[in-house]
Amino acid sequence: MSSVDIQATKAHAEDLFRRKLLFAFGLPTLIMVYFTYIFFAFDVPGLVQRANMDNARALTSDIWSHKVHVTRDNRNGEITYEVEGERKGEYPEGARPSWVSGIDVITVDLGGDTVVRFLPDNRTEVNIPGFGLVAAQAEGRTVTTNLPADLPEWINASDRRVAITTPEGRITLTGSRTEVFNYFAGWELFWFTLDSPYHGVGIGQILFGAQIDPDRGNISGAVSDFWHNKMWRHKDIAWAIGETILMAFLGTMGAAMIALPLAFMAAKRFTPILLLRAATRRLFDFVRGVDALIWTVVLARAFGPGPLTGTLAILITDTGTFGKTFSEALENVDDKQIEGVTSTGAKPLQRYRFGVIPQVMPVLLAQVLYFLESNTRSATIIGAITGGGIGLMLTQAIQTQKDWEEVAYYIILIIIMVMLMDWLSGWLRGKLIGTKDG
Repeated sequence: MSSVDIQATKAHAEDLFRRKLLFAFGLPTLIMVYFTYIFFAFDVPGLVQRANMDNARALTSDIWSHKVHVTRDNRNGEITYEVEGERKGEYPEGARPSWVSGIDVITVDLGGDTVVRFLPDNRTEVNIPGFGLVAAQAEGRTVTTNLPADLPEWINASDRRVAITTPEGRITLTGSRTEVFNYFAGWELFWFTLDSPYHGVGIGQILFGAQIDPDRGNISGAVSDFWHNKMWRHKDIAWAIGETILMAFLGTMGAAMIALPLAFMAAKRFTPILLLRAATRRLFDFVRGVDALIWTVVLARAFGPGPLTGTLAILITDTGTFGKTFSEALENVDDKQIEGVTSTGAKPLQRYRFGVIPQVMPVLLAQVLYFLESNTRSATIIGAITGGGIGLMLTQAIQTQKDWEEVAYYIILIIIMVMLMDWLSGWLRGKLIGTKDG
């Protein structure tokens, strides 16, 4: 081996060694630097510091449980009993929960030997095992208590407000009212509200038992009361889901119908005029380059909120996406089929209809059905902005910071809706194109 070959071999070995060294030490170092940057850029220490596990536990509990409010208005002494604190969930006159007793002195048994007593003259007593008796007096806007200066974490007290949180429930005292929250598992009043004759009645009795409401049959009456449930609003929810699906369907199908003729103008094979072809392609780039959420905000300013605004936002964005994919599919059609149709004396539109469209139809349908499935999810978010569909109801439930079981319900319905649209999209692809997702 010559000296030149030896030098070249040595240089190659040194270069290979340097690359291995860089890979062994440089790449891990680069990764560590990147994750360190993420750690501080996203303020991970601050997020950990601000995390409140008590709030997380309360939120998780609210998702699968409900609370019954026992409230005394300290201005007039009136006591009300309501599920989730809503007038729509108020107990009928003369009725109250079984764990509330007494007439002059109202006793609220929260369980676990925790008892609250509403006494005359806006006085309240709370007996807490292991802590003792808390006495409070509401006078005007102030609350006077016998609480010591050193309080446990589960009691928050001032001269205007006292909040006591126990495993059995919560008690809140202010000058204007005294409120007790008792928690129970399940979504109460999901089927029937308290004013319905079917509340608390088993399914067997509704289907096979004696007539409950003298004016209505059991099944028709139960379905009507469920459908018009004032607390859970099943009728409004069904309408909102229909709006969401309609936004996705009209936006997707409208975009496909507009994009198809424009795609011929963007395809070089069918539009030899460079200026027209370039202008059409830039139009596609423009409308799909702006996200549907941005179009939603712009259109809401122009046309006001509503499902139509969300439909137009999806239509505009998908027109650009469909136009690009459709034009690329048109570029790859087989000339032999077009020539065969042309040989029959077909006119240009007939050549496109019978020689081009059958070739690209599987691709077009697949794209449209995939986007229909995706836009069902997008329509939920768009509806929260434009004021339509299930997205609006979800946003309203979140903003109230009160009924998290309704938030869980809406999320479950959205997931089911997306799953059904996914199944429907796959089934249609199998029927129309001959392929089916697994």
